[in-house]
Amino acid sequence: MRSSGRNSNRNDRGAGSGRGRESAGRPRPEERAYPESGGKRQGGTGGGKARSGSAGGSGGAGGGRTGAKRPARSAPGRPRELDAKIEERNRERHNRDAPRTPKTFGEPEGVRLQKVLAQAGMGSRRACEELIDRRRVEVNGEIVTEQGLRVEPDRDEIRVDGLTVTTQKDLFFALNKPVGVVSAMEDPDGRPCLGDYVQNRESRLFHVGRLDAETEGLILLTNHGELAHRLTHPRYGVSKTYVAAIEVSQSAGRLPRDLGKQLKDGVQLEDGYARADSFRVVENVGRHYLVEITLHEGRKHIVRRMLDEVGFPVSKLVRTGFGSVTLGDQKSGWLRRMTNTEVGRLMREVDL
Repeated sequence: MRSSGRNSNRNDRGAGSGRGRESAGRPRPEERAYPESGGKRQGGTGGGKARSGSAGGSGGAGGGRTGAKRPARSAPGRPRELDAKIEERNRERHNRDAPRTPKTFGEPEGVRLQKVLAQAGMGSRRACEELIDRRRVEVNGEIVTEQGLRVEPDRDEIRVDGLTVTTQKDLFFALNKPVGVVSAMEDPDGRPCLGDYVQNRESRLFHVGRLDAETEGLILLTNHGELAHRLTHPRYGVSKTYVAAIEVSQSAGRLPRDLGKQLKDGVQLEDGYARADSFRVVENVGRHYLVEITLHEGRKHIVRRMLDEVGFPVSKLVRTGFGSVTLGDQKSGWLRRMTNTEVGRLMREVDL
């Protein structure tokens, strides 16, 4: 009985040692080899040997569970046409314009009113804010009562004290044209012209009306085509003021008192009657007179022809005023930018 017990204990120990030897041949989990892609996980050293190409030995026991190892599958490559389409789609998505956000979340449209006024030469932004506080500014016919209003300078009509405010894109110049300069921006014969006195040629400028080459004085230049057209149209009757130098004959001795009345009543010319709006004597030295005459007509040589018709030929003629714009002390050949007030008054004269 004892011997059989001892034998059974030996058998148990032998079996245990056999299991120990079998477990000793198995790799630990961290030592196990796994296939790179696909298939079931291979256990034991047999799986590792099967991957390396060895089919015999102890690998039969480990590999017997899963059978022979299948070759790893490689992912199929994408066609070049598909890659080209994906690249094109990504490029289109990158070049696509940014979506327009609603006004609530995006940048507000327009420009602040005080900034537009300051750029138009109405003063500093603080001074323009005071103009708004005093209710002197109108936008599209309505008086502005609050600060922060945004406007579109190209579309909205802005007025200060009833005068139109012009934006920086509109150019208005006043030139004191010298004698001998042709009233044209370019002259094919190479004679001096108005374009010789304009340095800013980025925008096309129009000369408002004409002056004879022998006549000097004020002439306006602008890129505002509608204003230039209306200022010269007879319908609006914009006045022009001239100062003429005349001489009285020795027999007459002095200028007739009724000369102004004759010019206002009208003088018969070849192309019809011509009438002056006003007439006055500016200066008199002996038989030499400087007279000022204002009229709203713009016919060729009209002032010279009128005075010559009444017996007083003109030796020198200067235009000193065009509408509300005056020459002042501007020197001959000088070009100046017109003020916003001058432009606003001109626009009001022609209903702009």
